Amino acid sequence: MRGSTNVKYPSSDGNDAANANGIIKHNRKCRDVVFLVLFIAFWIAMIVNSSFGFNQGNPLRLNFGLDYKGNVCGGKHKDFNLRELELKYYVNPNQVYQSGIKNSGVQLSNARTICLMDCPIPSEDSLNWVCDYPEGDIRLSLDDWIDMNYDYFADLTPELRNTSLQLQGPCYPVIFPSVNVYWSCQFIDQPSNVSLTHWKQMNGVTINDDMVIDKSIHNAINARSSVLKRYVADVGKSWPVLIVCGGLLPLLLSMLWLLTIRHFVAAMPWVTVFLFNGLIISVTMFYYLKAGWIGNDAISPIIGEHDSYYRVSARELHHIRAAAFLMTCVMIVAVLSSIAIVRRILMATSVLKVAAKVIGEVDALIIFPVIPYTILTIFYMFWLSAALNLFSSGQIVSNDCNTNCCAYDLKAKRVNCNDCCGYSIHYTPHIGASILFHLFGCYWATQFIIACSSTVIAGSVASYYWARGESSATIPFRPVFSSMKLLMRYSLGSVAIGSLVVSFVESTRFILEAIRRRLKVADIMPESWIKRMMFYTSRFCLKCIELTVKCVNRNAYIMIAITGKGFFRASEMATDLIISNILRIGRVNVIGDVILFLGKLCVSLASALFAFLMLDTHKYKSSHNKITSPLLPVLACWGLGYVVATLFFTVVEMSIDTIILSYCQDSEEHQGTAHYAPSLLIETFDEQNELSRIGQ
Repeated sequence: MRGSTNVKYPSSDGNDAANANGIIKHNRKCRDVVFLVLFIAFWIAMIVNSSFGFNQGNPLRLNFGLDYKGNVCGGKHKDFNLRELELKYYVNPNQVYQSGIKNSGVQLSNARTICLMDCPIPSEDSLNWVCDYPEGDIRLSLDDWIDMNYDYFADLTPELRNTSLQLQGPCYPVIFPSVNVYWSCQFIDQPSNVSLTHWKQMNGVTINDDMVIDKSIHNAINARSSVLKRYVADVGKSWPVLIVCGGLLPLLLSMLWLLTIRHFVAAMPWVTVFLFNGLIISVTMFYYLKAGWIGNDAISPIIGEHDSYYRVSARELHHIRAAAFLMTCVMIVAVLSSIAIVRRILMATSVLKVAAKVIGEVDALIIFPVIPYTILTIFYMFWLSAALNLFSSGQIVSNDCNTNCCAYDLKAKRVNCNDCCGYSIHYTPHIGASILFHLFGCYWATQFIIACSSTVIAGSVASYYWARGESSATIPFRPVFSSMKLLMRYSLGSVAIGSLVVSFVESTRFILEAIRRRLKVADIMPESWIKRMMFYTSRFCLKCIELTVKCVNRNAYIMIAITGKGFFRASEMATDLIISNILRIGRVNVIGDVILFLGKLCVSLASALFAFLMLDTHKYKSSHNKITSPLLPVLACWGLGYVVATLFFTVVEMSIDTIILSYCQDSEEHQGTAHYAPSLLIETFDEQNELSRIGQ
């Protein structure tokens, strides 16, 4: 093999047993130690970064707003326990109206808000009030205040009644009906005539009743930052769905697939293609249901009972409709592609039989993925908890406003015009950097665990191959654990740099794609056709580089397991072998990879389908646990299902790649005849040309 003359493989010298044993167990030394140190430093940084989130964050901020004291609705605070009071209500309708007028200088974040249990509605025969939290001379407990429907106006002194009629508190009239939209009471621009009449009879100040009062709150609820927070909160609230549909279900389905392919390998490619088509159509139909294109089960931003004639638009509905359209396109392409490869399935069956034989000989391979699965499960639980806190981290600060606002302070017993601005959460730039680092850390850690698993499997399968596929003494005792020992002792640095390369390339492509979308939205894309061609060519090249790196990495892990070389040297050796044997192994390997990829998609699609079903239950439609949109939880279950399936399907994938790579090396060492190859593998390659002609 070019570039690897210093690595000795078994040769036909009659001492096969000794050489075969030496393939995996020759003298090694630690490789790529610098990158192992870098990976350890990365983990220390991840812990420090997460501790910042746990210290500063509060996931309640993702859903619930702040009141006029800066307290988070739905939380327990020093002065008041607001756990049952989750809804943010704007008590002063004139402030809401002014915030919706252009160039008024009034922002909705400075409007006075309070936390309530439900959205108040105007009375049919009198005037209802919402009063501030009871404190100072108001001798009421918070529970009594709730039982009185937040109304103690009748107990106020004449002075406080007069300030209330000036919309300065402590009590404010309920003139507009409101509805619970994502835990904020959104006004409906249809004021109660009865309440307005009573208000005017009491000589209250003029209340503006223009439709601006409706749009002002609606725009704040539909802001991009608010939508992002709700999406992140959805993932946190649906943690039971993530455990069941993103963890346990793909675990069971993946193990079932491995057991099935071991005993019914001839039927599995056909079953996989059939299930894939059925599952992707089913998931697409669920997107149609939630988008409102089928039936009456579209997602709604309104929480709780409401007038069926009153509708509120939300970005979440637009997003899920876009996802439904995208899934339609993916479904059409996927179904047509799966039909196109049906005639090639015979070739995939042949190569899968070889992997099935390996799994049958090395029994521990089926159970081994449970170890990386357990490690990843623990990591994801820690990572998700830290992510929720990082996304909600920040400092609650009082706004600096120049508006003319005054409100009665029950503790100070006077009208305060100096400290009546609202509160907001201040995010510093380093919080965004912390979130990006946390996201990158998740991807690198995932790739690292998958790479470790692949290397262990490759070492185990290589032991099987170079022992002529026999359960003899030449195979190391407990080959899986022997391969794990070699990895932990010598090659963790090589695996770290391999997983880092994949993570870096993938992250770079993601960032460039995000920049492209921003340029497209800003309408500053290249105008000339030459620049456009260069732009799209660069995107295509980056995607090709990403796929190439992933392929090289996978084969590099095989050479690391076999030879103990460093990552870059192992990549060179693997690439050299593949190039020199591309015509022999390419077609067999590609078709096998396609079937395995469809198998992973089957597991992940089943996870997404069951996630839809779980999220459609009453628990996730109620007020406290309501999921604003199933989009992100379903995508999370889809992604987790794919990761879990990858851990288990890697057993088959790496078995095929390791045997084929070993076969190529074996053939080169023995003048074109594989000396150590199992008979089933030789038959597979001998029949390749014939199967190709049949497929044509």
